[in-house]
Amino acid sequence: MDNNVMETYILGVGMTQFQKPRGKVDYAELGHEAGVKAMLDAHITYDDIDQGVACYCYGDSTCGQRVFYQFGMTQIPIYNVNNNCATGSTGIYMARNLISHGAADCVLVVGFEKMQSGSLQSNFRDRANPLGAMVAMMKEDHVETKAPFAAQMFAHAGLEYMEKYGAQASDFAEIARVNHQHSRNNPYSQFQDVYTHEQISSSPMIEAPLTKLQCCPTSDGGAAAVLVSKRFLLAHPEHRAQAVLIAGQCMATDSPSLFNRSSMNLVGFEMTRYAARKALEEAKLSIKDVGVCELHDCFSSSELISIDGLGLSEPGKAHEYVRQGNITYGGSTVVNPSGGLISKGHPLGATGLAQCAELVWQLRGWANNRLVENTRVALAHNVGLGGAIVVTIYQRADGTTNSKVSDEEVQRVTGTGYNPATEARGITAAQVERTKSRQCSPWALVGLQKQPGTSL
Repeated sequence: MDNNVMETYILGVGMTQFQKPRGKVDYAELGHEAGVKAMLDAHITYDDIDQGVACYCYGDSTCGQRVFYQFGMTQIPIYNVNNNCATGSTGIYMARNLISHGAADCVLVVGFEKMQSGSLQSNFRDRANPLGAMVAMMKEDHVETKAPFAAQMFAHAGLEYMEKYGAQASDFAEIARVNHQHSRNNPYSQFQDVYTHEQISSSPMIEAPLTKLQCCPTSDGGAAAVLVSKRFLLAHPEHRAQAVLIAGQCMATDSPSLFNRSSMNLVGFEMTRYAARKALEEAKLSIKDVGVCELHDCFSSSELISIDGLGLSEPGKAHEYVRQGNITYGGSTVVNPSGGLISKGHPLGATGLAQCAELVWQLRGWANNRLVENTRVALAHNVGLGGAIVVTIYQRADGTTNSKVSDEEVQRVTGTGYNPATEARGITAAQVERTKSRQCSPWALVGLQKQPGTSL
């Protein structure tokens, strides 16, 4: 980072449980719950917020204002961000830019998504699809099937890696097995079922080599983060211990290699390699310093390719890295302790912020039932086809490594009566009152208010 810009920290995080799209909970409720939790975690109110960023893909314009007005109506700027699957991390990137260049000291980023069941579809049939050129190239190079286009693209990328480097279908199944295994300890995960390698391999084939249990689901959910400047943190020294530094970050788009006929580059391999290098350079760290990683595993093939692109493995050796047990506890770098997109779920606008929440809890030591111990550096990797990528390097602000913090100690720090890293609860009317602005209107609420002290 330029010496003239200011350090940025994550001070608070929060998220909802990720669930199957059932239409029972609206986006405004999802965003409200996540935002309240993040402000509670940061020990602030909405009156402390200078600017807001709302992250979502499926919704009308100004959905962000609909969500944020529930916290208060303070006339601050609110931005609405849509950047495909990288939307949530794009919001974090924007907030960091605002803070690091002096435009704000405290920014609330909220991601939310209310999705349709089934595979992703284009909402607009009367105009050019932004992925049109990518899909056209895929159709020229491969026989089109009835599988969803995203599954086809990531399957072709996996097959390319197999052909080039010798990976096997069993390597992709192993990645999915590990992610499902990890998710059993994440209370926010959409799925917490554990499967054997055989069960994953024999589940219905979506597009070879990807079976159903190797593909992420569509999800409803919300997640949020409070980002603050060093100046803000110095003014609130009592909360410095829980702050996590954004040590390096890169947001990037595709190079001309997108159209060099590589299926791997169509799904972000070259972007991943570039963004990881730039983010680590800014942080003045090596990929070997990273102890835990939340990686964009919309399909198991995406994880394998990204392990290589990030530099976690030697080039062309990602499958060997997986076989050696390096993506789970006891290995080199624990990948997706949350369960990843495959098991945790993938509400597009919330995904990057959920990655942030998991890594913050890991670095604080709060995720004590799934902790990657003795870690001081974490990496988040979030990709959106079309294209966008954000790689973020998070680091403990005190430079030390993490250790387990008991639920009792976390409860004392949060004042909420539970550890949000290991238990998923809703919000109460009393908690809403603790965070909302003095400038508010009952018309902005979505009917969430009940009697004080009851769950919303």
